[in-house]
Amino acid sequence: MINTIFAFTDSSPKYKQIYEQFKSLIEHGDIKADEPLPSIRHLAQSLQVSRNTTLMAYEQLVAEGYIRGEGRKGYFVNELEPLLFQEARSSSMHNQTELAPPVRIDFRAGVVDQAHFPLKTWRRISNQVLTVKDSFRYGEPFGELRLREQIAAYLLQSRGVRTDPHAIIIGSSTQQMLVYLGHVLKHDFSGMIVEDPGYDGAREAFQLNGFALETLPVYETGADFSHLEQMKSRLIYVAPSHHSPYGVSMPIQQRHALIHWANKRQGYIIEDDYDSEFRYTQQPFPALASIDSTRVIYLGNFSKCFLPGIRLSYMVLPQPLINRYKNQFAHFESTTSLLSQFAMAKFMEEGEWNRHIKRMRLVYKRKMQCLVSELRNHFKRNISIIGEQSGLYVLVKVHSDHSEEWLIQQASNHGVKVYPTSVYFMKNKSEQPIIKLGFSNLSCDEIQLGVQLLQKAWL
Repeated sequence: MINTIFAFTDSSPKYKQIYEQFKSLIEHGDIKADEPLPSIRHLAQSLQVSRNTTLMAYEQLVAEGYIRGEGRKGYFVNELEPLLFQEARSSSMHNQTELAPPVRIDFRAGVVDQAHFPLKTWRRISNQVLTVKDSFRYGEPFGELRLREQIAAYLLQSRGVRTDPHAIIIGSSTQQMLVYLGHVLKHDFSGMIVEDPGYDGAREAFQLNGFALETLPVYETGADFSHLEQMKSRLIYVAPSHHSPYGVSMPIQQRHALIHWANKRQGYIIEDDYDSEFRYTQQPFPALASIDSTRVIYLGNFSKCFLPGIRLSYMVLPQPLINRYKNQFAHFESTTSLLSQFAMAKFMEEGEWNRHIKRMRLVYKRKMQCLVSELRNHFKRNISIIGEQSGLYVLVKVHSDHSEEWLIQQASNHGVKVYPTSVYFMKNKSEQPIIKLGFSNLSCDEIQLGVQLLQKAWL
């Protein structure tokens, strides 16, 4: 029996193959609880291996709880929880019989155009950074001064934000910085107003710090401020230049109203300016922090515009919060790579950052136009397109009785990966399903194919 069960290959040690095959037989119930196993000597003779090989296999099975040794009697199978292995086997069989078709087109947002990434320049600068003595130390806890100086200059030139480099904090991601910021703010504030719909990652960060959330309704046409004065919270988190996910921008009247509200409440506005560089119909709007920096905490990042994996974000703190934040985290290590900070600082010093943004604005504008044109040609009045003026994705409101889940599954069945928006909504839910389509890492040919496949899937 043993000889017919075991078949050795050359890919791994024999003791491990014995262990794996016994483990599989036990998990699948082919060897029952309390059933004896062959002795070490008998098994070794049957398989024509050394006794040490079979001993090592049995010892591993004993260590993991599959079998037990009972003195001179030998080895016996332990009783295992049957549901665990039944579910695993069922899941494995299900996966084998119902494999999803391969993804041909992935409309994922949050990736960048690989074809236009300045690879040679970034590699040259990164190699130069590794020759600098300062690169072989731990980083400053709040970010390297060289990079903070470059960010301060860039914010003044592009967003109208005047700030001192020492008011800038460098971190790894927007969400990480919101967690740290929330830890500082929660000592004086208990509530937070968030947009609904809005960035779910920010909500998670605020809830982690115990903030009670109030919601500011946002629609395709903009935010509803009618109940702002009745809300209890003195903190508000907004994305005024490019709302997530609707893409709408906050008009100047509402920006001034929000600044007035924050001053009156002695509170703060957290401004997430996550991809303001990519506006295709007009110049990027000035930041809220350019109107009144005393009540605005400004957040920006390099992930959307440059490279997600670089893990570089930044925050500009109003004067009253700088010392409190730095005292709180003075003994914490920097959360982002020192090498990435030095490389980005040099990239900006050489003017490559501004050149990259100008180039990518044109590239992404063409892709946006391609996607919108294809959607309109293939879907006509069956959809509404939301957010085509800016950003790296569009929303597609599908005029049908089908659910968001059905649309995503049907797209997947046709080899297209699309993304939900339900995660952004709290109370202010959309009556019709809205699908998110990113385009940044797709060519126009891929966009055209993707839309054609979506038409087959949805119509």
